[in-house]
Formats: sequence, C-alpha cells, structure tokens
Amino acid sequence: MEAFENQNTEFKQEYVPGIRKEVIAFANSDGGTVLIGVRRDGTVAGVQDPDAVMVQAANSLKDSVAPDIMPFVSIRAVEMDGRPVVEIQTAPGTNRPYYIREKGLRPNGVYVRKGSSSQPVTDEGIREMIIQTSGRSFETMRSLNQELTFHTLESELQRHGISFGEEQMRTLRLLGEDGLYTNLAMLLSDQCEISTKMAVFQGKDKSVFRDRKEFTGSILQQLEEVYAFLDLNNKTKASFRGLSRIDRRDYPEEALREALLNSMVHRDYSFSGSNLINIYDDRIEFVSIGGLVSGLELKSIFLGASRSRNPNLAAIFYRMSLIESYGTGIGKMMRAYGAEEKLPEIETAQGVFRVTLPNRNERENEAGQYLRERLRESEIPGFHYLGEPRRKDPYVREYGNAYGEEKSGKVDISMEEQKILNYAGDHGCITRKEAENLLSCGTTKAYHILQRLCAEGRLTAGGNGRLRTYRP
Repeated sequence: MEAFENQNTEFKQEYVPGIRKEVIAFANSDGGTVLIGVRRDGTVAGVQDPDAVMVQAANSLKDSVAPDIMPFVSIRAVEMDGRPVVEIQTAPGTNRPYYIREKGLRPNGVYVRKGSSSQPVTDEGIREMIIQTSGRSFETMRSLNQELTFHTLESELQRHGISFGEEQMRTLRLLGEDGLYTNLAMLLSDQCEISTKMAVFQGKDKSVFRDRKEFTGSILQQLEEVYAFLDLNNKTKASFRGLSRIDRRDYPEEALREALLNSMVHRDYSFSGSNLINIYDDRIEFVSIGGLVSGLELKSIFLGASRSRNPNLAAIFYRMSLIESYGTGIGKMMRAYGAEEKLPEIETAQGVFRVTLPNRNERENEAGQYLRERLRESEIPGFHYLGEPRRKDPYVREYGNAYGEEKSGKVDISMEEQKILNYAGDHGCITRKEAENLLSCGTTKAYHILQRLCAEGRLTAGGNGRLRTYRP
C-alpha cells in the first residue's frame, strides 16, 4: 500500500489510547479514517488480534469521549496487502465540540484536523464551535466547565419548596439534550465564572475610593451578598415634623432591588466581564454588559415592552419569587421615587446598559454642607451660628432650622438671584439647566436658588421634571 497521511487519513502502526485524539479531530472537522496496522510511511504491518484491537478502541471512545461519539464512528477489520488492519471511520459529528472527558472543554481536550495532524483548539475556537452547533442562545450552550456543584441553588430551591434532581435540572434547562451542563447551569453553580464588582467613591466622581468589593459564586449567592452591601450603604436621614421624627433612606429599597435584579437577569453573559455597581454620594450606577436586546429601543422599555435575553434564568427567578413578570422592573423603580424632583435614569450605548438611581437625601446633604461653609464666611454679617455672628444668607433662611437657626424675614437679593431674574425677564422663563449654565454651578445649587425665588414670589414654577420652567 502506497499512501500518505492527509486531512482525512491517519496511520497508526499499533493501537494506543491516543487514537481517541485523532477520532475527536475527525468528528470536529470533516470526518476521516484512522488505520491501525499501517506504518507512517504507508506500508502495511497489520495487527495480530483485530478483534481485541476493535474492542479496545470501542471501549476507549465510548468511555473517554464526550458527548457520545459512537453514533458517528464505524470500527471494522479489513485486509490490506494480505494483512489484517483495523479501520476506524468517523463522520462529522452533530454535537460538536467533542472532547476528551477528563480534559474537559479546554484546548488540551478538543482537537480538529489540520492537514495531516490533529491540533488543539483555542478557547475562542471552542466557543465558536458551540455557537455553530447550539445556536446563539448563551443559556442553552454547553458550559466549558462540566465540573459543577449546586449547593447554593439546591438550598434556595428547597427553601421555596422546589425539588432538585436530574429531572428538575432538565426542566430548568440546566442540562441540555446531550446530558451536559449548559451555561445556565454554570451561572447558577457554585463555580460561576461571572462576578459582581462594587466600588464606593467619595464625592461624585471616581477620584477617591472609600471601599471596593468583588462578589463571586452562584448568581443567587451574589444577589444576596450584593443586596446586603447595598443595604449597608443605603443610609437613613432623620428629619422632624413637629414632634414627629421622619426617617427616609437615601434610596427606595424597591428601586435598589429592581435595579439589581435587572442588571443580573438581562445582561449578556456571552461577553466576559463582571457586573459593575458604583456608589457615589449622589447616586448609584448599575452597569450591565450587552446593551438592549436586539429589536428593542430605549423608548420601547418605557412603553412596557420587554424581551428577555435570558428567558430560562428569568423563569427560574420567577419560580423563586424574585421577579413577578417581564417588563415591570423599570416601572417599579420609577414609581418608588414617586414625586421626587430627580427620577432614575436609564441609558444605553453599544454593548452597555446603565441604570442610575439618585440619592433622595442629597439635596439636604448638600444644603447642610453649603450652609456650614457659608456660616463660616465673615463677609456676610448679621447672623449667629455656634457663637459666631449671625449672617444674612438665603440658605440660612431656608435651612437654618435644621441647624438651630430661626428663619429671618426677607433678605436682600443676591447677585446670583439677580442674574436668574434678569435672564428670566429677558427670555420669558428659565429652566434649571439654563440656570446651571448661567451661574456655572451644579444642579443642586441651581435648584435651591430657583426654589428660593419661587418661595419669595419672584418666580413661578410650571411643568414637571426636565420640562419645568420658572417664569417671572
């Protein structure tokens, strides 16, 4: 026999366990044939016991290759140049990638045929092979890690009265039709590869870190631990109305819960990377990878449209009473803020979705800070604060009671207020944004000045939210 090894043919002088690598490579490519009993130069040496070789090859392929490759393999004894040879013919498999079971779905376990040799596949190549055979749904693809445990998931399901066994795992789509764990199983497993990173910053930007944490483990475990950390950073501000004390947290608990669940359920897990949550003095940002689901626009969400990127994960959350139904989370966040001046903001860009929850108490916090700073400025005479001279200042008049000050009568108008009144008179009205630009100040300060002018009867407010205008 005169021949050479090529894309579809491999010679082996005798049986060795490594033959499974060649069979896997053929199944993951265009198919091919392994001939046992043929030397590398193509001369036929034959095998002494073809039956024993066939049994060895069949047992090895059946026990050490996943998923089941045997439906695509034919093993038989043939005669070449008067000598017995074992022929293993392999057709292209339909459940690619096939891999060596003990190696797993890793480059040293997955092979394809390149020329006359079998080559390991990169992680990206493995993922692409999975996509080609499983479709584009990340949830239903085979997990690269098949060594998974489910202690957290089992405990949570039992707490909700849901049984957990192989039958339930198939029903919940944790096991695919091939009996292997799906990516959904990976997300819910104790070995989940996705983490949640949280950072607490001082002030309103990322200049100074106060704290940072990374949460790992099952998505369910991350939910519990992340919410506990959010709750710890959700401070309570006390105010008094007469003799009654009123406590108000920085963020409505329902809004925090819905924003967190939204970031977990609807992100695109096919992209590597952590869920991100950033906590500032005036807001919390929930950043999800993946952007909007194809076919939806941002305005569609506010109209109540919903299309889940991870329907099986959402179904499990629903069964565990974590979510009520699709498309209600954004509405709940908005309703939790009621008639607040600042409402949650939803933003999207290519590959990113961000929900920002404003701190409801930040206005009072900033006013208090501004008051303390102004009360220590000697150029404003007339008031006393902690033994210092009393000073005439609109912030003192508006917020003085919170710091033991009595509200004074009408005060002289400031230069900033006069600028706003002049602008409103010239243009017929002024918006908060225009006031910010006019005074080169932040949102909170502009809002406070406009509110003071309204309280003094110098301006009249009309409209709501960003469309609110102030007229003389």
